[in-house]
Amino acid sequence: MQYARISLKSLIPKRYDFVPKTLGDHVLKRRLYLKLSQPQLAKILGVAPETVLNWELNYRKPSINHIGKLIQFLGYDPESRNSNSIADLLLAERRKLGWSQKVAAWNLGIDPCTWSNWECGGAIRIHKHRKLVAAFLDLDRKSVV
Repeated sequence: MQYARISLKSLIPKRYDFVPKTLGDHVLKRRLYLKLSQPQLAKILGVAPETVLNWELNYRKPSINHIGKLIQFLGYDPESRNSNSIADLLLAERRKLGWSQKVAAWNLGIDPCTWSNWECGGAIRIHKHRKLVAAFLDLDRKSVV
């Protein structure tokens, strides 16, 4: 009688019922929930698999160019402040679009220092700028005035 080597292998499912604390944890939890591999997620996001690994291990934070895609993948922004202040709304919208402050300022036709000041809670003094911000955030102009 011949003997054959048999080795049984099974994948132990990883738990995704942990409370995420970092952006990398949020990405890991969502990826495991959807049963995606790191290379599959990397292909969806248009990055290298090593990039996803670095995010999940919290070795690196995603660049602003990837934040918009990550927010879309997660379905929410894990770093949003859930505030209705203009500064927080500007930051959240800029992150959702994956724009740097410089790009956001350029798209609104303002100086990058002005945008930075607004995100830090500075007042929007010029009426024309208030209109631009209201349109950018899709707000009623009276709420910005």
